[in-house]
Amino acid sequence: MKEITTIKDLIDILKSDNSDYEGDIWFRGHANINWKLLPGQLRIPSGKSESSLLSRFKQSAAMLLDRHPKDDFDWMFLMQHYGAPTRLLDWTESALTALYFATSDTTQEGEDGVLWQLKPTELNKLAGIDVDGEKDFILCFDDEELMNYTISSLRSNPRTKLTPLATIATRNNTRIQAQLGVFTIHHLDNRPIEEFCTNNETIGYKVPKEFKGEIRNELSLLGITKFTLFPELSSIGEILKNKNI
Repeated sequence: MKEITTIKDLIDILKSDNSDYEGDIWFRGHANINWKLLPGQLRIPSGKSESSLLSRFKQSAAMLLDRHPKDDFDWMFLMQHYGAPTRLLDWTESALTALYFATSDTTQEGEDGVLWQLKPTELNKLAGIDVDGEKDFILCFDDEELMNYTISSLRSNPRTKLTPLATIATRNNTRIQAQLGVFTIHHLDNRPIEEFCTNNETIGYKVPKEFKGEIRNELSLLGITKFTLFPELSSIGEILKNKNI
């Protein structure tokens, strides 16, 4: 596994590994190299079903919402936004944003991190989705191919297991826009994405623990901070507390 110790390393590695690839590339950063590309819902060993979690979330959230989500996927986005476990996995179109997440969790300071890259159209080809003449086509949650991934569909067909898909969604809040957020969605197969991939659809790059602090400093110089990625009042307070502003 190649190592990223500086932002220059990041640029050089990505240029080298993708020199012959013209499609979109997504990124995800993990503060701990041992963490898998597996969404929260599928990391629950024997917890509540997704339907149960959704019902409880709806029950508690109803009085707090001015506008209720219109379908299963909208509810999943809302749950994901507020930290509830779903079958969604967050990715970003920005390698620097992913590198921030690989280095910013101070509870994992003693662990190596990892930056993942994903070729979304190549992942979708593993599921048999290949749109001729549209090499950059990526599914969105309104597309017919995603209907088999709704909560109600999974409930109706519990024995069917499909591969994960890469998909885009409307960026309808400041956080997802700031982070250039995109998603993968799992079906019922609880293997991590890297176990589905056979031909460099995903590649991981080690971020050694001893370089995390310096990488954070480089990111800050380039304007990649908690506030730019989480443009919320709580971020300002935390930055002020840490004397980084």
